[in-house]
Amino acid sequence: MISVITPVYNGKRFIESCILNIIKQACPDIEHIIIDGGSTDGTVEIIKGYAERYDHIRWVSEKDNGQSDAMNKGILMARGSILGFLNVDDYYEPDVLRRIVELFKILPEPSLLVGNCYRWNDKGEMYELNKPAKLGITDLMLGWNVNPFPVNPSQYFYHKSLHQKIGLYNVQEHFTLDIDFLIRAVQAAHVTYRDEFWGNYRFIEGTKTFHDMQNRLCVQRLNALLNKYKKELPRRQQLLIALKRACYNNQLTAIPRYFMRDPHEFFQKLRSKLMNVFGFRH
Repeated sequence: MISVITPVYNGKRFIESCILNIIKQACPDIEHIIIDGGSTDGTVEIIKGYAERYDHIRWVSEKDNGQSDAMNKGILMARGSILGFLNVDDYYEPDVLRRIVELFKILPEPSLLVGNCYRWNDKGEMYELNKPAKLGITDLMLGWNVNPFPVNPSQYFYHKSLHQKIGLYNVQEHFTLDIDFLIRAVQAAHVTYRDEFWGNYRFIEGTKTFHDMQNRLCVQRLNALLNKYKKELPRRQQLLIALKRACYNNQLTAIPRYFMRDPHEFFQKLRSKLMNVFGFRH
């Protein structure tokens, strides 16, 4: 079974389309778990109405400590061995969930399966194709400008058992919770990327993510998160990240000349430069 979890708070504008998007998937072995944070705008009434007609919908409505807390509640409720998260204002491409169930039949456990995502603005215009093909930890540590992360949970799915290895979502993270999860996940799961479009992410004015980007706080949060996890990696991986970053910044364009003149001198200089980056003793 696949369990799709939707955290929501005062999401009347999109909750019905979210519920219908799952229904139209026509996936036979599914449950849709909706975790409402105590909405007061009519969201609960819409959820209740559909839950009375469709037995694959399970829901609760109570105060929580934010999105991560709501997601963790959904995980603990989930009966399926495969998890997916669909935010209330996002949606899947047609027939995605049946495709996911079939793919997971041949994947080792625990696996993280990642596809592509369309990004849409508030005018209904598609403005970006997110295709996160490189998902190794040293690739992700290079940052968004070098190697974009999966931009939305509608484009990835994973075995529920993965949480036994890495724990639940960090309830202290209210903005970078998805990236925090992915950084931990790629180090513990069998990661598979498929060049297929599965998710749709609406970047909507008024949401916390939109507000964070408008105030240019998202880059600071992301960099702080990356630096935190980078320090926890083995030195070999830290040096590899520094080398990849240097190559990206064209700081090693003179490699052929130095290498041909004196390979030993080149590698000594490279080693010294990377050691200085991290403050290691020579």
